[in-house]
Amino acid sequence: MISHAALAVALLGSAAASSAQTTPESPREAGPAPQAEDGASASEIVVLGTRRLDRSLTDSASPVDVISAQELTTQPAADMLDVVRNIVPSFSVGQNTISDASTFVRSPTLRGLPADQILVMINGKRFNRSALVQVAGGGDTALSIGSQGADISLIPSIAIGNLQVLREGATAQYGSDAIAGVLNYSLRTDPHFEATARYGQFYDNGGDGESKQFAASVGLPVGDAGFITFAGEYFDDNGTSRGVTRPLAALLAENNPGLADQIPNYPGPAQIWGSSPTDGYKLMFNTGFDVADYAQIYFFGNLAHSKADQSFNYRPPISGTFVDEGGVSHSLGMNGAFAHPVYLTPCPPGSVTCAAGGFIKDSNVFNFSSLYPAGFTPRFVGVKDQAYGVLGVKGEVSDLRYDLSASLARNSLDLSMYQSLNASYGPLSQTEFKFGKLIQKEFNANADFTYEVDAGLASPITIAFGGEFRRESYTSTAGDEQSYGIGPYSTQPLYVETAPGVFVLDSTVSMSPGASGYGGTSPNSAGTTTQKSWGGYLSVEADVTDTLTLGAAGRYEHYNTFGSAKVGKINALWKATPGVSVRGTVGTGFHAPSPGQAATEILTTSFSAGVQVQTGTYPVDSPIAQYFGAVGLKPEKSTNYGLGLVLEPMTDFTVTIDAYQIKVRNRISITSSFGVTAADLIAQPALAAVGEGGDVNYFTNGFDTRTRGVDVVANYKINALDNPLNLTIAYNYNKNKVTSHNPVAINDARIYDISHYSPRHRLNASGVYSIGDFTLTVRENFYSSWSTEQDYPGDKFGSEFTTDIDVSYTLSDHYTLSVGATNLFNNYPDKIKNTVDNPIYPITGGTADGQVYPRSGGPFGMNGGFWYGRVRVKF
Repeated sequence: MISHAALAVALLGSAAASSAQTTPESPREAGPAPQAEDGASASEIVVLGTRRLDRSLTDSASPVDVISAQELTTQPAADMLDVVRNIVPSFSVGQNTISDASTFVRSPTLRGLPADQILVMINGKRFNRSALVQVAGGGDTALSIGSQGADISLIPSIAIGNLQVLREGATAQYGSDAIAGVLNYSLRTDPHFEATARYGQFYDNGGDGESKQFAASVGLPVGDAGFITFAGEYFDDNGTSRGVTRPLAALLAENNPGLADQIPNYPGPAQIWGSSPTDGYKLMFNTGFDVADYAQIYFFGNLAHSKADQSFNYRPPISGTFVDEGGVSHSLGMNGAFAHPVYLTPCPPGSVTCAAGGFIKDSNVFNFSSLYPAGFTPRFVGVKDQAYGVLGVKGEVSDLRYDLSASLARNSLDLSMYQSLNASYGPLSQTEFKFGKLIQKEFNANADFTYEVDAGLASPITIAFGGEFRRESYTSTAGDEQSYGIGPYSTQPLYVETAPGVFVLDSTVSMSPGASGYGGTSPNSAGTTTQKSWGGYLSVEADVTDTLTLGAAGRYEHYNTFGSAKVGKINALWKATPGVSVRGTVGTGFHAPSPGQAATEILTTSFSAGVQVQTGTYPVDSPIAQYFGAVGLKPEKSTNYGLGLVLEPMTDFTVTIDAYQIKVRNRISITSSFGVTAADLIAQPALAAVGEGGDVNYFTNGFDTRTRGVDVVANYKINALDNPLNLTIAYNYNKNKVTSHNPVAINDARIYDISHYSPRHRLNASGVYSIGDFTLTVRENFYSSWSTEQDYPGDKFGSEFTTDIDVSYTLSDHYTLSVGATNLFNNYPDKIKNTVDNPIYPITGGTADGQVYPRSGGPFGMNGGFWYGRVRVKF
């Protein structure tokens, strides 16, 4: 096998004769943060983790990565989640195939901690949460189940001046959620015009996943006192397919060739394991205007819309027996909608032997095979809409810097389905359903002040203080009646006529209620839950001596739902020599339970050994959840420790090594499932939507975790054959452990996954080499082994290397043509192995539901190699 690392080095070495880089422009010195076009340098000013204006990457007491606009925009992905994953080793997000609504709003992790423990900001202001609370189980959300974080996929890369990533807890400085770290996107402020067009495809399956992206950004000065920028992006990504058809679909096609072309997606897999087709647009604007020497008014915001169409599991109309690779025989069953007919003749009125509500077992029946003769695969549709805006004024009066702002945000997820049915309605069933909308609204008001006091130290003491008011609400609207409803044929006592007018009870059959695949929101469950909070903070920071910097911060917040939280943080930087510095941090933090976590009610469908299982997630204050033991949610609390080393052994060569430990208590998650029995149905009739044999869960505080790891980042800028070569290595080691837990809250399989789902070792090594008008960029990525006991017990997926390459040529300083590939050598995660829990069937080469590769895609996805071409115009 070719050594990817060796090939990457060879490509960089040979590039001395054939490649180059464009010259970056100097950004306008205005707006919320300085910007870099060609990558961060040791002197790059950071605004994250400090209130000072003179901190660089190497003299910051906090570990901060600065990712340039060029790094963001040259990534061949429309989704910001994938862009950041490709650059930051400790940031991870799954591909999420057939993952209910988690396919539409993927939940990332930083340092193995969930999305709602990552604070996302734009221009230093809190970005709103997504409307989706992650309730899908399994590997897809192994680390983020139960979380409700921000959806950064809605941010267009072309609008960003740089991304600063704070790799430590910062709740004392920025408020709830900043436990794992902070992402701050600084919007562009420089005068410019830029437009890009990108086209690409994956290598396999005939070149599927066709991807188109068009983006443009313009920045204009407003006289001598202001600026305005507009950026927009349109994207259209076709779907991919990386599975095989189900054994029952193959058997159906073999035994009934006349029906074969009515099997969903025929001749392809009856259900699709791959990326869902997605299209939409993203808009961003940013403006500032100096109204006086001491005041600048600013206004920025984000509008976005996207639509995705996801395959669900195939519902087969037949049963069959198959032998797996180990020679073991397995019986796979048909979907319940086809198990028996719907009987349409009601008991005669007034009959004393045929009870009211019963049906006569005769030939007057309806079969769902008349609607879907070859079975059906529901298609789940998610439409996301986003509106976010911040208005503020900032400036300086008598050495007091101030920033007063207010933001409004609304994020919604509209869910629907087609090619489905509600079996309990029989011949009256719809095939398309509206499930209702999930809506997250937020209002934030902030007042921030900074004052410098000269106390005779090596620098003035920077004193920062301020306050914040937050109001957020979570709303669910009602869906179609049939999307959640229990139809007239849900339970059918069947009578046989033994003599004229005489009937005898023969049996009772049932049909599942609600849309097959997902459950809509009923009017009784729809509504709005609101949470309000206010808080204040105080921080101080100064160079005590020329070699020692100290900082401290404290914060108090009060919530109308659970009470108050107090957190604090201290950090220090000691410059032992001109080229060696030591830094450290100790702090506490918290994540406040969101209204969405308290109020989510949803019904989903999963399959166990081919058997359909309904799972209901209920609010903690609902009668059903309290019947199973639910209590009110408390905030998660954390303690963060960090110790780092900053090395500058020579000019243009920096190395940072940062070790960390994060302890989180009272982690919020979804409980393990409670099986619904006949007795439960009698005690709680509303459980009929789940049904006997279904599952119930709810949100709870139930376990503690400890995260330990090390980040290493090295940057080296040299001249190779009189041309610039920039080399970067970013490495992350991360280990999570559940230190205590309530067995009701979390089971052994998920405990295992928290420690083993993310690769423990991640490495990105990249080089950018320039000569003339050519630029060659090569990145080598390493992912160590991983496993998930929830999805694939006993299976282990090995380590992998992937290689990315980009070659660019610039004409007349303004026009750049690029070609490249991600995962150049078309690597895939290991295939699923034949086990007792996941048999592999030789008839198709996949599992019972057609999987070949792990459903989450693993740490780098299961789509394989992707090639692209891009045109960029910039003035």
